[in-house]
Amino acid sequence: MDSTAKNEMQPALIPGPEWPEQERAERLARGAALKWASGIFYRPEQLARLGQYRSREVQRTCSLEARMKSVVQSYLEGVKTGVWQLAQALEAVQEAHEALDQAHGLLQGMAELLQTLEPLREQVAQHKQLQALSQLLPRLQAVPAAVAHTQTLIDAQQLLEAYVSLRELEQLQEETWTSLGGLELPIFKGLGPLAEALGQAVEAAVGAAGQLAREDPALLVAAVRVAEVETGRTTSLEQAPRDWRQRCLHALQEGLERVHFGTPLLPGPGTLAGWLEALQVALPAEMATAEALIAPCCPPHYKIVQLWAHTLHSGLRRCLQQFLRGPELGAAEAFTLLHWALRVYPGPEMMGSLELGPEADVSQLEPLLTLENIEQLEATFVSKVRANVVQWLQKALDGEVAEWGREKEPDTDPSGFYHSPMPAIVLQILEENVRLTSLVSESLQQRVHDMALSELGAFLRSFSDALIRFSRDHLRGEAVAPYYVPYLLAALNHQSALSSSVSVLQPDGVASGALAPVEAALEDLQRRICRLVLEALLAELQPLFAALPSRQWLLSPELLDNVCKRTAHFCRDFGRVRNSTVQLLLAEAERTVVLQYLCALMQGRLVCRDAEERNQAAERLLHDAAQLRDLFLDLGLEESFQCTPVLLALRKLLNLRDPTMLGLEVAGLRQQFPDVSEDHISALLDLRGDVSREQRLAALSSLQAAPQPSPPAGRRALFSLVPAPTPAPSSCLPSGPCA
Repeated sequence: MDSTAKNEMQPALIPGPEWPEQERAERLARGAALKWASGIFYRPEQLARLGQYRSREVQRTCSLEARMKSVVQSYLEGVKTGVWQLAQALEAVQEAHEALDQAHGLLQGMAELLQTLEPLREQVAQHKQLQALSQLLPRLQAVPAAVAHTQTLIDAQQLLEAYVSLRELEQLQEETWTSLGGLELPIFKGLGPLAEALGQAVEAAVGAAGQLAREDPALLVAAVRVAEVETGRTTSLEQAPRDWRQRCLHALQEGLERVHFGTPLLPGPGTLAGWLEALQVALPAEMATAEALIAPCCPPHYKIVQLWAHTLHSGLRRCLQQFLRGPELGAAEAFTLLHWALRVYPGPEMMGSLELGPEADVSQLEPLLTLENIEQLEATFVSKVRANVVQWLQKALDGEVAEWGREKEPDTDPSGFYHSPMPAIVLQILEENVRLTSLVSESLQQRVHDMALSELGAFLRSFSDALIRFSRDHLRGEAVAPYYVPYLLAALNHQSALSSSVSVLQPDGVASGALAPVEAALEDLQRRICRLVLEALLAELQPLFAALPSRQWLLSPELLDNVCKRTAHFCRDFGRVRNSTVQLLLAEAERTVVLQYLCALMQGRLVCRDAEERNQAAERLLHDAAQLRDLFLDLGLEESFQCTPVLLALRKLLNLRDPTMLGLEVAGLRQQFPDVSEDHISALLDLRGDVSREQRLAALSSLQAAPQPSPPAGRRALFSLVPAPTPAPSSCLPSGPCA
């Protein structure tokens, strides 16, 4: 193409809009020029060189315009070349479009020809299938017989041979499927059930692993090998993979649980202990079988020992949970289950055995009983045992109470002390339950310990109430007991025996203060029994003290002799009381006699008429004090525990010859016995019979003026328990209590 045609094809340049930045560039240029000119011609001497500057700038401007024209001309030539090339490309695209239209027409014609060849293609495919079938026909004809033979092998438990035969049939099925282009023949429909039958046979064999490991380990090995080979196999058929390894593991677990925890084997009412004893033997034997016989028949990754331990544990745990959801257990069953689950099962005879290697991984096992299960069983056991203990203790108490009305003395032990088996029975019942629970857990032992102390306290209260009823019925005459006091003394021995032996209920690790409520109840029981005994003594002595003091008392010791005889007769059975209590009982009896003596003196029945009678009264007090002291010394009471010194102090008050010295004697009496009151002093002064009103007031004033002394150590109150008659107002101080 010549230059003329080329120029004709190049479009003329159409002037476009101005350069958008032209105006801004022009402003910047003018500003720069003005700034330069102002800087150059700022001084007048520079104006002389204006012509030179002008010619230089003209040259520079011409040079810049020439360069700009060259650049623009080069740009325009490039644009012209590009426009020409675009025109050429458009022409080539149009030619290609025409060629494609022609090719499309040819392809449409070829598609019509291909449709006419489709029957021929189908014939070719059928020919290939017939050819493949003709080659596979002898093998296909043997498929029904092979299926039947494989089934026979499965029934005969020849699992490896059956699996080889099944694999051959499935390979033939795969070849046929590939050769026929994915066409499935009806003759192979029986392979699916056949494979399932083989899988079930493998599962059944593995499920009886414990039995087969002892009787036919080859069958177990064959079943495991078939499962392992089949698990790793893949086929080109569109079938889901058969994961027989998982089926085997599941069958191992199911078979193991079925053997030991099947529904017919679960414990019924009353059979829990036997069932647990059987498991105590069976489970370790099963673990030994797994380690010695089953594990060598299986691949290492089966972890047979761990699988056995965890399966037995989970099965046992599930059975126990199901059993606990049933009817409420009795005390024996609850205890048996707690002891077995918390002590026997994790102990050295079972899961804690040293024969179990680390592969058993028993440390990862969950607790056999949950905390809720343990709480439920402990609460059940404690409630049932409490009911039994209440019944047993009541029966022991009823038996003891029935003996109180007998017409013979209480039984004695070889030492001659009153004795009954009741305290030993009570403590044995409670101690055995506390000791038995120590075999289970500290929490159960603590619960039973608290229950035992609570029931012992209730028993002591019931025993005390029974004694009160026994005393009331006897004193009222409703049920007179021939040996009333001896049975009270026997009860005191029972209390002593319980006090000395209650420490057996204190298990190791329990705070010592836990027995404080029971010890307090025992002390209350001792005080109550002593009070009942002393009330009986008081009932016998009160008629004798009614005649004391009197003229006969002044002249004869007969009245106190009768008191001493009656007291000695009453206390003759105190020797049947154990030494730890007899001193207390004798001290209380002696104190009761002295208090009755003081009460009789304070009643104002006698007023001495002269000095001779006062001397007789003083001598009688001296004699009576000595007689009472000797009486209780003979009975075994130490002199330091006796109260008879109070009679000697009163003797000094009566024997005083100078009434003006009564103030000093009264102050001394007050120093010895701080609880003596003005009424008591007035009654004693009345007994003297020679004290004037002024002397009485002086004596009472000294009593009131003296500071209240503190009671001597070890001496109990006497006068505060002695009622005194209210004296006449003329005998009282203006500020006294009787004024």
